[in-house]
Parts: sequence; structure tokens; C-alpha cells
Amino acid sequence: MIVKTLLVRNFRNHTSRDFVFEPGINVITGPNASGKTNIVEAVYYLSLARSFRGVDDEDLITRGLEYAEIKSQVIEGELKRNIRILITKKGRSVLVNGKKVSKLSDLAKCVNVLLFEPKDVLLFRGSPRDRRNFLDINLSKQFPLYLEYMTRYDQALRQRNELLKSGKYDENLLKTTTELLVKYAGPIINYRAMYVKDINDILIKITRALTGVKEAIEIHYKPFIPMSSDYQSQALEAFNRVLDSDLKHKATSIGVHREDISVSLNGRDIGIYGSQGENRLVALALKISPYFMVKDEDKKPVVVLDDVMSELDDIHQKRLISFLRKFSQVFITGTELEIEGATQIKLKESKEVF
Repeated sequence: MIVKTLLVRNFRNHTSRDFVFEPGINVITGPNASGKTNIVEAVYYLSLARSFRGVDDEDLITRGLEYAEIKSQVIEGELKRNIRILITKKGRSVLVNGKKVSKLSDLAKCVNVLLFEPKDVLLFRGSPRDRRNFLDINLSKQFPLYLEYMTRYDQALRQRNELLKSGKYDENLLKTTTELLVKYAGPIINYRAMYVKDINDILIKITRALTGVKEAIEIHYKPFIPMSSDYQSQALEAFNRVLDSDLKHKATSIGVHREDISVSLNGRDIGIYGSQGENRLVALALKISPYFMVKDEDKKPVVVLDDVMSELDDIHQKRLISFLRKFSQVFITGTELEIEGATQIKLKESKEVF
């Protein structure tokens, strides 16, 4: 998968910019405030129609203007897709080859982007939500049925929480929504367990390529109820045990929406005992590992690495660059960065407000 062209209008600090990218490594450099991250933010937006920086769509529009636009041609083997996204203060519209896309899951099938950003160094030390998001986003891209189960689970979860908050709840209705949570949680747990197992099979190879050292590294998935022949009865029993607490706090305290993963390096939890350098390199390895789980070469994801080089020493930079040459297309941002054979895109300092 290749992002061949990118046009942005009124997007962040770029009122009008056009880019042509190439397969392999694309390096976007420039001083601070030149809008490097804004460019890869637009690339990422092509995949999920949302910013990776946790802002509302309205914040993406250049200040004082009414809309932002992203246009791109994405190539997948012999297939070419022309994508146009219009962002206004009232909402957004997405067109693929001139046809409106209503489901964001359909957009994710057209463009798959893997991202590493500076805050990912805290992936194993931060909120479990960030680690669950990693699983949910990548599983949803690879397995549409997983997204369907998650959607149904979230609907049942909202219904259960509304009942808990009401103060006066229908006992039978609460039982029904709890049974739905258990029903949809089962396949979600199975998918997550399978995905973590697959990642473990390749993660050690990636970290060895990045560090030059063969270390024992493993992801540990912690389901709220392990899958077994009596999973359903055990899960229902677990919900019954916390019912009084859930009623008191007016929220569902257990379930797949509360699960977590951890990573051990040489038998020790990296989030607790790992150095910042170890956390950075293992987080990077984890974030790009889904690339190797896509078997179809034409569908291999685009990889975006925002400011990944600044905290790496020369040896690890060289190892990373060597490893990145395996990928179909990579975007790397940095203030100053020269990579032999890479496509270089240099931005100038911007005085525009965004």
C-alpha cells in the first residue's frame, strides 16, 4: 500500500500544499513549527478519519477559515483509490473514488496506517486504555468481525451503565444486558488472545533487529475471565460478585473494556523496571509489528514515525533505518535527518497561525 499523492487545504498551518511521495522511506524535515507532524497527521487521517493527537476535527481547520480538505491517491497493487475528505465545523464527509463512505470501517479497509509518536514511549507506563486501543484498532483493521463484536459490546455496555445510573433499574433488563456483555466478550477475548500470540511470535525478531541483542520479550494479555469450557457461567458469576459495587459506583467495573496487556523484558515488567530507552524501542517494535501480520504484500500498511530519531543514539538510528528498508512505505519526521536513498521533503518555518 502506497500513499502516492497528498493535497491539504486549510489543514492546520498548511493553507495549500501538494506532495508526491514514493515507495520506501519518505523523510519530512524542517524547523519547529514548520508543520512536519501536521503532514503525517493528514496521512493518518486517511485511515481512520480522526487525528492521532486527540483533538476535535474543528481544531484541524486553519484558524479563521471554514473548512479543511485532504485529497490523496492511494495505490494497492493495481488498484488506485482517490480519497477526498472535507472537514467543516458541522462535520466531515469522506469520498472514495467519488462515492460517499458512511462507515469509517470501510475507510480503514482502503488505507491502513501504523503510527509511532513520541508519547508512545509511555505506552507501558500509561493508561491501560492506550494499550487496549492498540489491540482494538489493529484487530478491527484486520478482522471486520472483531469490530462488529466491539460495536455490539459497547452498545450493551452503554445500556448497562445507563441502567446502573438510573437508580431504579429493571432487574430483568439488567440481567439481559449483562448476558449480552458476556456473549460479545467471549469472541473479543478469543481474538485478543490469538492476536497477542501472533505478535509474540514476531516481536522478539523485531526487537533483536532494532537492538542487536536477543532478549526474552513477551506480551501478556490479561482477560477479565480466561476462556474455558465454562467461560459463560464464570463470567456471569463475576458480574454478580461486583453487582453491589457497580450499583454503588453507577458503572460497569469489569469486562473487556477494562482489560490490559503488559510486556516483560527478560522476565521483568518493562513498564515498571525498564529504562526509558528500553520502553521506547519495545514500544516502537510493538507499534510496527502488525505490519508483518498482513500477509498480502499489496495490503501492507503505511508506517508513520513521528520524531522517532531524536532520542536514539547513532547505533540505534542506523539499525532502525536498516530495518525500515523492509517496509513498502515509511514516513519519518525530524528537524534534521538525511537518509541515503530516501525521498526528502523539506519544509520551511511557517508563520501561519494554526
